[in-house]
Amino acid sequence: MDMKLMDRIKGGMYGVAVGDALGGTTEFMNEREIKAQYGYLTKIIGGGVWNLEEGEVTDDTMMTLCVADGLLENSEEPMEAIGRYFMEWYQSRPKDIGNIIRHVFEKYEGDWFEAAFVAHMDMGQSGGNGSLMRCLPVALAYKELSDIDRVTIMQSRMTHYDPRCAEVCVMYNRIAHRLLQGEDLGTSIRAEVAGSEYEESIEVLPDCPPSGFIVHTFRWVLYILLHTSSFEEVVQKAANLGGDSDTIGAIAGGLAGIYYGYKGIPAPYAHAILIKERLDQTISQLYIMKTS
Repeated sequence: MDMKLMDRIKGGMYGVAVGDALGGTTEFMNEREIKAQYGYLTKIIGGGVWNLEEGEVTDDTMMTLCVADGLLENSEEPMEAIGRYFMEWYQSRPKDIGNIIRHVFEKYEGDWFEAAFVAHMDMGQSGGNGSLMRCLPVALAYKELSDIDRVTIMQSRMTHYDPRCAEVCVMYNRIAHRLLQGEDLGTSIRAEVAGSEYEESIEVLPDCPPSGFIVHTFRWVLYILLHTSSFEEVVQKAANLGGDSDTIGAIAGGLAGIYYGYKGIPAPYAHAILIKERLDQTISQLYIMKTS
């Protein structure tokens, strides 16, 4: 077994879950409210708007697992399987589900791309971060960049018609692909955002709210990753932003988890996650797919 690769894959999946569980406490709050209530949040304590249990994850991690399960079931054409796992999860009546995704699920009648288009037209926009928060397993499972790009775009378009969503998912998973090969975090980010609208903004504090809009989310994720030096610093910075803090934490935590490795995630964070068994099972299967 390639222990280094295993550590990175495990770090990526746990990174999503930890960022999600930590940030879930402060979602929809602002920085002033967080400071008044928690000082600077550093522990996974649950609560928040969703009344989470300590270590409970939200839609970010659960939909990430749906994507993983779908592509593990049918790596050649995973859309039907991913969609089936989405709907099973949706029917479990989760506490937290994004507006765009909920609308697509309600409109779905057998064609995911059509449902995404209808939701986009109904809502007047579909530029949310819901396809970015769940796309990491694609980079963790496939070996070839062409497969990573293809499946990343497909899983995004299933729910998010706005082309910016697929574009950002591709950049994100290409960064993940570089990190899995041992490249430096800063180098990987700068290489993949070169020539995009994000190139100029990554070095300066974002002048936008930490919202669920894909452009805002990605700007904050990149800024946090480039201006921190440990896994815990990444997820804590995301959690203490407020806004869409669970999703920004999950997205930033996924890349940080690959880069710093599972060994770089503080044990109290990893041990706090309630769905460890499910995560561990999925991680083993992702590793087998990546190395077979």
